[in-house]
Amino acid sequence: MPPYGVRDVEKLLSLPRSTIRALIEAGFVSPARGPRNAWLFSFRDLVVLRTAQALATAQVPRKRITSSLKELRRHLPESMPLSGLSICAVADRVVVKEGGNRWQAESGQYLLAFEGDPADGSLSVIERSGDKPSDSAQDWFDSGLALESVDASAAMTAYEHAIAADPGLIDAHLNLGALLHEAGRHRKAERVYRNALEIHGSDPVLLYNLGVLLDEMGRKIEAMAAYESALRADADLADCHYNLALLCEELKKPQDAIRHMAHYRRLVGTKPK
Repeated sequence: MPPYGVRDVEKLLSLPRSTIRALIEAGFVSPARGPRNAWLFSFRDLVVLRTAQALATAQVPRKRITSSLKELRRHLPESMPLSGLSICAVADRVVVKEGGNRWQAESGQYLLAFEGDPADGSLSVIERSGDKPSDSAQDWFDSGLALESVDASAAMTAYEHAIAADPGLIDAHLNLGALLHEAGRHRKAERVYRNALEIHGSDPVLLYNLGVLLDEMGRKIEAMAAYESALRADADLADCHYNLALLCEELKKPQDAIRHMAHYRRLVGTKPK
């Protein structure tokens, strides 16, 4: 069976590209590279991707997902067998059924139903969790990452739990603020960023995100102050120079706009048109 491209995976698994990338970065799959360095996925990769996403959505702890998928991948056939393939979990055992044969993969107490054939354009996993989510901040954060593409509200809740468990987990603040911003909940997003800044000090990415938010809210002077603070913390934050250049132009500060745009171009290696 030929390898699958990213578009094939998006269509077959109904997974957005951001989730596919996150699962690759988490180490659940290691796709091959094709022309122009494009990802190429095997049948095994498809099964593992969909199963990993389903388990993460069910808030199964990451360590358990990793151990289960490692064993699962080791036993999976290279292509969908003619007799079909199903995966389910009974108590603490993942059971894989291939035709009349059954074999086990390490797992925890959750329930999966997996069926379909990529050749027919179908591949699905339905999960039901039997475990309570871990109280670990990292586990909550990992759940938030997996949920972002399928349930933004649940992802926000997971990030809030992660922050409650470990206020020092800066990525949870950043992701929660970004989701709130995207959802139009600007005031709450601002509180998340400002609370995080009280904990972490002048973190450039927090300040930059706050600047973007304030800019969109029409609070231009405050946005400029946030951008400038971000650049004092990290002068090489290219996107910040770009946004600040546009803002300076809007606020009738042409020299500052030129300076920041020139800095942006130096950082990204582009020439003025």
